[in-house]
Amino acid sequence: MKIAIVEDDINMRKSLEMSMKNFKEYEIVLFKNAIEALKKIDSSYELIITDITMPRMSGLEFIKEIHFKCSIIIMTGNATLNTAIEAIRFENVKDFLTKPFDIEDLLSAIKRVEKVKEVQSAYEKRYITKDRRVGKPDTRKIKIERRKQGSDRRKKFYGTSEKLEHIKKILHKAAKTDASIMLLGESGVGKELFAKYIHEESPRYAGPFIAINMAAIPENLLESELFGYEKGAFTDATALKKGHFETANKGTLFLDEIGEMPISLQAKLLRVIQEREIVRVGGTTPTKIDVRIVSATNANIMNKIKNKEFREDLYYRLNTIPVKIAPLRERKEEVIDIATEYLYRTCRQYDLSYKSLSDEAKEILLQYDWPGNVRELRSVVERAVILSESDLIEPDDLGLDVRMG
Repeated sequence: MKIAIVEDDINMRKSLEMSMKNFKEYEIVLFKNAIEALKKIDSSYELIITDITMPRMSGLEFIKEIHFKCSIIIMTGNATLNTAIEAIRFENVKDFLTKPFDIEDLLSAIKRVEKVKEVQSAYEKRYITKDRRVGKPDTRKIKIERRKQGSDRRKKFYGTSEKLEHIKKILHKAAKTDASIMLLGESGVGKELFAKYIHEESPRYAGPFIAINMAAIPENLLESELFGYEKGAFTDATALKKGHFETANKGTLFLDEIGEMPISLQAKLLRVIQEREIVRVGGTTPTKIDVRIVSATNANIMNKIKNKEFREDLYYRLNTIPVKIAPLRERKEEVIDIATEYLYRTCRQYDLSYKSLSDEAKEILLQYDWPGNVRELRSVVERAVILSESDLIEPDDLGLDVRMG
């Protein structure tokens, strides 16, 4: 396995270099900062291990710029733990280690990544067949299988609590109107699930639900993703493409991480909301749209407004009905039910024998504060299912001891 280690502290970097050189199964390449790494890394790297707090470009900014398939492990000091949790929202971030840590902890994290990749690879080989006409993988079977496994369950809340029921009651009332709703809350609380709930409880339930993450799309592509483009609008625009506003017509458009939307596009979004029409990139003719907008953010929008990073008039257009989603640590009654659902789902997805949580494992899950919320819980459970050697998941399989340390 080819591994990139990005660490600005020279002592830490040298220590990792000395410790890892004895493991010949790994090809280790070290970089002193994220900018240097971005110039040289490519898809040949299967794993990237990166610090979070670095000069010029942070680890979080670095992760956003990695657009090829690889796994990532975060190294962080206690002072930046919240930032590490924020990184969990990226699908390729598989684990994080709190400094200082032993080399054995790092090796264990690497082994976990390898095992998960191995199981996922075996699963995909089982369901992906070759298309003889073009010689490319046919992903239809795996997509159909995943859709059958999760299409109905994705829309449900797997547990219940007093706070969850209070949130649902508010959203149920708001959904009956066409007012813009802004979902507020920490990263990983499941804001997209709540956005789907709004859509399904609204008069638009029969229309499309389209979700777009502002933080996950490069700025130069975001405009065309939202508004579409005309044929010939730019190089490679060989045909007209409808944007998300058009494909969501008569339905709901969920704008996740709205606080990350570039200021240069905010005026255009405001005009779309006011005029109920879009103009594709490279076009001049307006197209009428009928879309209900639900947005979400974990950022402090008022600070962004103060710093001229977010338009105040757009904020008030999107924030007609603000709803705060409580973090998972305040909804502990849901933890075991959510964990059990993800446990069963992972067993089904990878054709593994059915497993269960030991009483001790359940107690650990309830003791942990889940700073990464539902997203972190899902990641921990999925990994435990894949890595556990028996049908009973024990505390050691959860790997929470390093995080709780």
